[in-house]
Amino acid sequence: MDYVDGFIIAVKKDRIEDYKRIATESAAIFKELGALSVVECVADDVPYGKLTSFPRAVMAEEDEIVVFSWITYPSREVRDEANKKMMENEAMAAAMNEMPVDGKRMIFGGFRQIVSA
Repeated sequence: MDYVDGFIIAVKKDRIEDYKRIATESAAIFKELGALSVVECVADDVPYGKLTSFPRAVMAEEDEIVVFSWITYPSREVRDEANKKMMENEAMAAAMNEMPVDGKRMIFGGFRQIVSA
């Protein structure tokens, strides 16, 4: 089964189009490096929970919206190599400087699939 990198981040609402542009450019690079797919989703029906929720998880502020995304790879090894190459990619470094997010509040991690239907 595929390997998945998952991300949750808060993006400034007035910069969502900037985020979309950068994410689209980055997705092309991830795919060149072996990603099978890149999905970026903006919150549409995401309530602010009393104890836990997507907005709470990233400490989203009033002027921010939650983005949930994932990248699939054929294996963890392909993902690890792609991430290494992304860190060395000049275009990606420039894009990261433009990101309308606070990376310190990003939640991310790699996941092994156990069900795929």
